[in-house]
Amino acid sequence: MKLLTELQSHQVAAVEKLSKIKVGALYMEMGTGKTRTAIELAYKRFIKNKIDIVLWLCPCSVKETIKRELGKHIEGFEEKFIIEGIESLSSSIRLNTELLKLVQRERVMLIVDESNLVKNHRANRTVNIIRLSKYCPYRLILNGTPISRNEKDLYSQWYILDYRILGYRSFWSFAANHLEYDQRIKGRIKTVLNLDYLVGKIAPYTYQIRKDECLDLPSKTYETAYYHLTHEQYEHYSQVADDLLFELDELEPYTIYRLFAGLQSVISGLKVKVGEHLETETFFKNPENNPRIQKLMDIVNLDEKTIIFCKYTHEIQTIVKLLNEEYEEGIAVEFYGELNQKKRQENLKKFQGDSQFLVANKTCAGYGLNLQFCSYVVYYSNDWDYATRGQSEDRVHRMGQKNNVHYVDICAANTLDERILRCLQRKENLIESFKAELEEQKDISVVEKYIYYKDYKGRTKLGKIEKEEIKTIEELQEVK
Repeated sequence: MKLLTELQSHQVAAVEKLSKIKVGALYMEMGTGKTRTAIELAYKRFIKNKIDIVLWLCPCSVKETIKRELGKHIEGFEEKFIIEGIESLSSSIRLNTELLKLVQRERVMLIVDESNLVKNHRANRTVNIIRLSKYCPYRLILNGTPISRNEKDLYSQWYILDYRILGYRSFWSFAANHLEYDQRIKGRIKTVLNLDYLVGKIAPYTYQIRKDECLDLPSKTYETAYYHLTHEQYEHYSQVADDLLFELDELEPYTIYRLFAGLQSVISGLKVKVGEHLETETFFKNPENNPRIQKLMDIVNLDEKTIIFCKYTHEIQTIVKLLNEEYEEGIAVEFYGELNQKKRQENLKKFQGDSQFLVANKTCAGYGLNLQFCSYVVYYSNDWDYATRGQSEDRVHRMGQKNNVHYVDICAANTLDERILRCLQRKENLIESFKAELEEQKDISVVEKYIYYKDYKGRTKLGKIEKEEIKTIEELQEVK
């Protein structure tokens, strides 16, 4: 095996620390070269004959990127790196069986890339990776940050490395010592306890660095492009909001997801029928009449290679079709989960070549891709996950970027879009933020046009006031 690239000073420091121990965490922000650092750690163990195989687990969408990175940094021994998708371990019995036989047969170094994908201790993928890790003498987790949501994220990632580091054999013992839950809202963490203990436990096994500490990168600039829904669209938006708010139950999280899903569907250009399930159909027969599409066409820059991130697949398909019709066939290519890996890589090569626009889903294209040849990013539609937002931004703002990177968020004025952007800017979770607002209003009997009441099961719900004279919960219950 021969290494083809040199380490930077911060990567050298990481290797010096973690090469002395069998398990560790590389918490290096996107673009700081954690893949190259992990390769160096594996290389040192290969040449000392401590391992036979590296099992590299990563998001499925990143597998091809990791293979390219290996080809870029090492010569020979590529067959010693086995790369598999984390998501595949959720359901593939064949893959789990093959990997279990592998780790039992060979001396394996386990690398879990984007380890935030295994933060749920009950998920099948997490349980299966923990089972594999027990047979691996060397283990490494890679992520941009230790925590994407709260300190609860630490438990599963560090159990994969070694449960003895944190000192808990079960999540429940971890939670009993460190998590205080809000009694009013199921599953909501109110306070994290004994944080100093956790920091002290993981510090000897952790190397952490931010981009601003080690890289001299161009700046980021942000812009919000506002537009208004059409009159008919806004009336429909208000009606859907009324219908879904009426059935809202803060103790049933799915009702909040349902509310947000319904409103975002309307904003994206769909007509929503509220029933047992949300049924949707196209609001605009001609997509060019959609004001969101019109705003996008106003801001696209033909002088810049541009990534356009969308929440919904139908948005991606519509935008690609319109751009190719408006300008020339092939100027825009699509990248999302339903496309097979071969087609995704083919479209990625086109974007690196002559295509001007990559229209993608950020949960698919937001991990592992090196797109620093591009410096203009449009968020056509957002979701409320600030962890994947940060990942997607840093596909372009990373080592090798020579230009200032400009990000544009398209936002429908006076809608849920504005709340989502506020939460992303504050790095808050939209669901938790919304629940907190509901909780604040509990002591107020009348909130604008809505009121809290108890349904027949005793659950607190939010109902619409139909009569001005109703002022108390008891009066509303009598009317019900």
